Amino acid sequence: MQLPKMPSFSLKGRTALIVGASSGIGTACAVALAEHGAKVTLAARRKDKLEILAHQMEKKEFEVKIIELDINDITKTSDTISKLETFDIFVNSAGIAKHSASVDTVFHDFDVVMNTNLRGAYFLTQAVAKNLILEKKKGSLINISSQMGLVGGQERAVYCASKHAVEGFTKAMAIEFGNHNIRVNTICPTFILTDMTKKTFDVPEKRKWIEEKIKIGRIGKVEDIMGAVVYLASDASSLVTGSSLLVDGGWTAG
Repeated sequence: MQLPKMPSFSLKGRTALIVGASSGIGTACAVALAEHGAKVTLAARRKDKLEILAHQMEKKEFEVKIIELDINDITKTSDTISKLETFDIFVNSAGIAKHSASVDTVFHDFDVVMNTNLRGAYFLTQAVAKNLILEKKKGSLINISSQMGLVGGQERAVYCASKHAVEGFTKAMAIEFGNHNIRVNTICPTFILTDMTKKTFDVPEKRKWIEEKIKIGRIGKVEDIMGAVVYLASDASSLVTGSSLLVDGGWTAG
């Protein structure tokens, strides 16, 4: 009897683009991929933050490059990506939230959230895929979505709409790109403690609501995303595409 061989989680020899790498989940994804051998390119609007992160990562002998990128500027972003190397792995962690009751939503907040979370994410993913198709290379494209892409949440109508849409285009792109051996998936975290979410956790009743919904009994940490991104980036998930990897502590199970 011949035993099956475990697929590798190693990312040695691969290149990864992490957008929104300057903080929170994006930083965690960049470190996780680098620790497993990928050469990483860090991208975000805040170049000063990227320089600090790159310096810290280089101390650990990771191979790191940085580029300044604002995914709201679709034309410039697509042009920039077309001139870069073709990445084997892509992670988009750029995102924004403007929470309010749905009856209080204003046009500006709606547009700001959709421009980043949906429009920006869509055309950024498209740009990376185009390079892979042109070069006839396989790839793994990962958008950081949210558990709110699968359920609803209080004061989150616009955010939920944006993330449900990301789940939709992920499935459609997975179907279109499958014959190019390009996989497209999302990671859907629950509430993760970051600089962006700190204001929510600072409100006692909101923190209580979150903690009651997460069945595992604690709020999320950026480290909780690291294994998920390595899995989806590696050959260990070679048959996984068009899927949402929930890291939600059981929130959506209830």
